[in-house]
Amino acid sequence: MEMNENVEMITGDPKKAINKLAWPMIASMFLIFLNNIVDSIWVAGLGPGPLAAIGYVTPLFMVLVGFGNGIGAGATSLISRYIGAEKRDDANNAAIHSAILSVVISLVLTVFFLLILESLLKVMGASEVMGYAMDYGLIIFAFTAPILIPPIFGGAFRAEGDVKRATLPIAMVAIVNMILDPIFIYTFGWGISGAALATGLAPFVGLIMMLYWIFIKKDTYLSYNRKDFHNNFKMYNDILVVGIPASLEQLIMAALAVTVNYMLTLVSGSVAVAVYTAGWRIISLGLLPAIGVGTAAITVAGVAYGAKKYENIRTACRYSVKLGLISSIIVCILLFVFANQVAFIFSYSEASSHLEPLIASFIQLMCLFILYVPFGASAGNVFQGLGKGTTSFILTTFREFVLVLIFAYLLGFVFNMGERGIYYGMLLGGFIGSVIAYGYIELYVDRLIKGKIKGSSI
Repeated sequence: MEMNENVEMITGDPKKAINKLAWPMIASMFLIFLNNIVDSIWVAGLGPGPLAAIGYVTPLFMVLVGFGNGIGAGATSLISRYIGAEKRDDANNAAIHSAILSVVISLVLTVFFLLILESLLKVMGASEVMGYAMDYGLIIFAFTAPILIPPIFGGAFRAEGDVKRATLPIAMVAIVNMILDPIFIYTFGWGISGAALATGLAPFVGLIMMLYWIFIKKDTYLSYNRKDFHNNFKMYNDILVVGIPASLEQLIMAALAVTVNYMLTLVSGSVAVAVYTAGWRIISLGLLPAIGVGTAAITVAGVAYGAKKYENIRTACRYSVKLGLISSIIVCILLFVFANQVAFIFSYSEASSHLEPLIASFIQLMCLFILYVPFGASAGNVFQGLGKGTTSFILTTFREFVLVLIFAYLLGFVFNMGERGIYYGMLLGGFIGSVIAYGYIELYVDRLIKGKIKGSSI
């Protein structure tokens, strides 16, 4: 199989491959996260109504983004396994299948969200700001295709080790969105509709960049020519077997946030919810290094699995945990030391100044959550790389939802530890779940190496 520099990199030393793939991903994720914060800051200037409206639409928008990332993970997994098996024609065909899926799914989700949006918003309790929410949501979901397709193309680029083309367009989208926000919202006076247009139009930049590389410049390792396409429903299935469970993991995280908010409301009221909402944004930022490293492991594990180099899967898994843990320790220390300064970002006004010590205390406690995420995240991502999307989903659900909520309920309500007990429960449940997930991937790979379970069939 003819290789380029990127393919040689991902089929070589797993440690070097993860190092090269991970850091650009972390940088692009940081820009996306920063964009979400900046977006909220600009809209906040319009008043509490528009800001609340965005709050109601955002979970639905994140489900959409989750579908793009999930199907992208499915594409990465299948294509990388073909590359590892040195089946370039099949890798090309799988890339085209993922592109077709991206178009079909984006059209289906566009129709679905536009038809059911108002009903969903009513169920979510957005009646008081329904006008703002519909103005924002209808525009957002009209742009489903440019929002959803780039992450799926990005999955194909990650599979061939072209991390620059996988991440640069996503980063550019975030930057363009931040530039367009104030212009559309205030300069043109379009208000919340302007914010939605900025969010919907910016992804066209990333999509155009990717289409240019693929169909005009044509210097990608994978080929998207008509002659490379041979319709194969099994390929659609193989992508979706990883992609759908990976997409649903976003729903699990959204459900967790809603449930924790409800539990905190019962034990401590709205102040606790405000503290959790603000503090968890910072904790989520701290998770990015571990998530970025884990995402890189999908490609490396997939290539090793396709090549039947099962020892490389173990190396990739252990190294991604090591690298993610080192990064997480550094982030945790920084958050613990500078918790008060970080908390001030969310409590600078006179009306919210009393929240600063509460948010700082939350950050200093919950930064411990960051420390064991590399174990669970790497395990889940490696399973995705092996094409075991359902296994990854079950482990994530068990870790991030079932165990976290069980222990949060026990400590918060049964043992009457209140708000603090809920946080301790989240830490304990997440820790146990991560240990179980990592133990399972170690056992699985060990059995794979020893030939006790069937390996790659590609």
